[in-house]
Amino acid sequence: QVQLVESGGGLVQAGGSLTLSCAASGRTLSSYALGWFRQGPGKEREFVASINPNSVTTYYASSVKGRFTISRDNAKNTMYLQMNSLKPEDTAVYYCAGRGSGYTSASYYKENYSYWGQGTQVTVSS
Repeated sequence: QVQLVESGGGLVQAGGSLTLSCAASGRTLSSYALGWFRQGPGKEREFVASINPNSVTTYYASSVKGRFTISRDNAKNTMYLQMNSLKPEDTAVYYCAGRGSGYTSASYYKENYSYWGQGTQVTVSS
């Protein structure tokens, strides 16, 4: 069983930056595709970014492309989301997610992810 724990959320002014981390325990993540999703107030959970096990393939939602960067350090069993030029509309609970063993393709679809963290709140003030 994989446990995922997000950290790094907080309150930031518009235009600022935050880096989220997702630490895994219970199993190495080096063979898992991973992703970040977010859920704003009154909204459905939406895709943010995804990365395959060797970091060659990354996908981004159009709303964050050019501002956010997903990365991973398999040696530390950790994934990151560097968020720059934050906007109030980026306010949400951010979740990290992992696909199941053997599924190495990055994916936009939350239905393809088997493991989820509890989320970390990001609030961007205007």
